[in-house]
Amino acid sequence: MKKYLDRLLDRTIEESLKEAGCVVIEGPKWSGKSTSAKRLAKTIVELQWPAVYKKYKIYSDTGDPALLEGETPLMFDEWQMIPDLWDYIRAEVDRRGGRGHFIITGSAKPKDNPLRHSGIGRMKSLVMRPMSLWESEDSNGAVSIKELFGNPNARASGTAKQSLADIAFILCRGGWPEAVTESDKAVALKLAANYVDRLVQTDIVEIDGIKRNEARAKAILRAYARIISSSAPLTNIVKDIELKEFVSDPRTLEKYVNAYRKLYVIEDVEAWSPALRSKATLRRADTRQFVDPSIAAAALNASPQDLVNDLNTFGLLFESLVIRDLRIYAERVDGDVFNYRDSLGLEADAVIHLHNGKWAAIEVKLGGQEAIEQGAKHLLRLKERVDKNAPEFLLVITATGFSYRREDGVYVVPIGCLKD
Repeated sequence: MKKYLDRLLDRTIEESLKEAGCVVIEGPKWSGKSTSAKRLAKTIVELQWPAVYKKYKIYSDTGDPALLEGETPLMFDEWQMIPDLWDYIRAEVDRRGGRGHFIITGSAKPKDNPLRHSGIGRMKSLVMRPMSLWESEDSNGAVSIKELFGNPNARASGTAKQSLADIAFILCRGGWPEAVTESDKAVALKLAANYVDRLVQTDIVEIDGIKRNEARAKAILRAYARIISSSAPLTNIVKDIELKEFVSDPRTLEKYVNAYRKLYVIEDVEAWSPALRSKATLRRADTRQFVDPSIAAAALNASPQDLVNDLNTFGLLFESLVIRDLRIYAERVDGDVFNYRDSLGLEADAVIHLHNGKWAAIEVKLGGQEAIEQGAKHLLRLKERVDKNAPEFLLVITATGFSYRREDGVYVVPIGCLKD
């Protein structure tokens, strides 16, 4: 039996069961939602099993009270297969009162229903992404995002154990729990590739029952991977596909992209909108990202060695890896991750903005003193440009090396030393 690796969201799920009648855990397939939920549930209903689905679909269609019977927390796995469950559970939470009655997990968004109640006050939604490096035990956790927010003058120490080749493997393997716990590296890489194959062959059809062209679905995924970590418009994808003789108009493209979003595969980074001291105009385009960098690597058929040989592509996919981890860490400090771009050419790869107003700016660099210097200068310029409270910290995240605090106050930390 493979070792269970604790997830940061485990603590959040436990806390949320004390705050809401139902906890909703969403995210891509294979990210570990069900495994984490089962550790807390007392009754488990797995709707992906045909016999179980048929029984509970009848309960739902007929309004049979047996639908919600069982010791609580009662868990429904892949709840979106019976979308009416949402309203049944919401009403039952109202009837029972109290908290911690239900856990529902879903790997796809159900079809929109304007009559479905929002669930505000009864349902608390959480997102489980593939594992961060801290969760997969690839980070030593020497530097904490929480501590940096709590103490802007905190010291940074610790040396990452990974080489550039190691980071390339971690990126291509992804944070999928099954791949992370696989000791055979070749098998681990194959598991990530299998995820993309299943995605374009089956999942994108099952999401809403619409028959889609597998070759086109794969071409769009590959084209999206080519614009990862950029704010390129979707029209770039249309041109890329047309060059490969896949004729696709913008409306068709948008339908495919939205299907990937519903599967929690595409997770773009929204633009941050602070008030500025300068005359610069904020650019509000989202940064293109997948929920895990291994999706981009697999879509591009890129091996770890391919990335080491192509540092430009490696850098873009490494940024995607960092964004995934920052999103996971930011949620534990009650924050969100954004991008920053303005009309004067200043960019920041990530901004963590906490709900209490505190913020921090981050640049991502594979490494090298010149690149680190450039990233630090960008961050210091951004600090002067934003017309609000000063950032709690400025941080350059690298692929390898050791952690330290520069004389100008900018932190330099490899991804293998970071944690929540």
